[in-house]
Amino acid sequence: MGKLFGTDGIRGVANTYPMTAEVALKVGMAIAYTCRKEGHTPRIVIGKDTRLSGYMIEDALVSGVCSMGADALVIGVMPTPGVAFLTQSMRADAGIVISASHNPYEDNGIKIFSKTGFKLPDDKEAEIEDLILSDSLNELRSPSKELGKAYRIDDARGRYIVFIKNSFPSELSLEGMKIVLDCSNGATYRVAPEVFFELGAEVINLANTPDGRNINNSCGSQHPEKMAEEVVRRGAQAGFAFDGDGDRMIAVDEKGNVLTGDQMIAICAKALKQQDKLKNNLVVTTVMSNLGFKIALKELGISHIEANVGDRYVLEEMIDKGAIIGGEDSGHIIFLDHHTTGDGIIAALQLARVMKEENRPLSGLGVMQVFPQKLINITVKSKPDIETVPEIVSAIKLAEKALGDKGRVLVRYSGTQQMCRVMVEGPTKEETDKYCEMIAAVVRATIG
Repeated sequence: MGKLFGTDGIRGVANTYPMTAEVALKVGMAIAYTCRKEGHTPRIVIGKDTRLSGYMIEDALVSGVCSMGADALVIGVMPTPGVAFLTQSMRADAGIVISASHNPYEDNGIKIFSKTGFKLPDDKEAEIEDLILSDSLNELRSPSKELGKAYRIDDARGRYIVFIKNSFPSELSLEGMKIVLDCSNGATYRVAPEVFFELGAEVINLANTPDGRNINNSCGSQHPEKMAEEVVRRGAQAGFAFDGDGDRMIAVDEKGNVLTGDQMIAICAKALKQQDKLKNNLVVTTVMSNLGFKIALKELGISHIEANVGDRYVLEEMIDKGAIIGGEDSGHIIFLDHHTTGDGIIAALQLARVMKEENRPLSGLGVMQVFPQKLINITVKSKPDIETVPEIVSAIKLAEKALGDKGRVLVRYSGTQQMCRVMVEGPTKEETDKYCEMIAAVVRATIG
């Protein structure tokens, strides 16, 4: 992890370093510079979510791109996976997403995709970061007669909708299904309802009126409670809640039960295996996956690899080991035979596909028992190596000894926020809560 780039790009409070217009200008310059080739005018796709600060950062990025002689293709509000698709589809040289994902509206972030639609590897991000932090960019600017132009792409949403619909089997439709969508007042607020409507579903929309300040505010994948109530009240077959930039999705069954990313991955992996489509009989998730998930895959005879936390690391393992499905318990699910990155709408459609093909309610597709899990996020002043804080190490050992082989403890720092995450799984809710809160208290007392 560099000085600017975390596990998912650059992120922070808008208009405060590093999420300032000045840094965004340099990001645009650096990306455009790395795409330069003799006799070629680079083209950079720029999309954003619905945050108030998106306008400021978008304009700064466009200025930076154009100042280096590249053209900016401005597509407006678009889910992160939509930017990835359009970058590849429009044969652009790179794609930039302005979003802080599931964070509150005061935050914002910058993520970069390569021309192939994949997130940039660490070494490429390091090259861009070095350029931003150096004084060399000003000397690399293009002469006035070679400045780039900015183009607004009006049909971007339609292109992405067609792409998403093509991930759903042409012989199936969602006709007869009533589905609740919670768009988190974010980037999916227009795309998701149109996709499900065009595939035949009766759509009930929640949180689809963004105002710049209400993204992720008590809605979306982080807060599916209201959607769960609405699914039951309206007699819907399912509910799908997306995060602010649309790369995560959490589902709710017809009884109002919330399904985690692990549960959805297990359902889809089982269906793919039954159809002999699960490439290499393999699934990739992270160390945060629930114990019940691992047990379920073992019983299904499906191989499993654990990657480090972060969708980029899941994707790296998927490509390296030849898997087509992987993701995180948070609802970030990658179907590599459909897209190059996690796409919440595609994940929802794949779950709906299984419901249709098996002609069963979502509550009837469950294949795993979820072990009690407690996660506490603690804001910290600093991020020292956990192993160098003896009080935390002792608390972890105490919990691990008490839980034995019936639970586990995971303490790690967030890659995108100034937080320490304490996760405990155990045989009962009482024990899980007890040890998680015990470790969290020690973290607060030492580095909080």
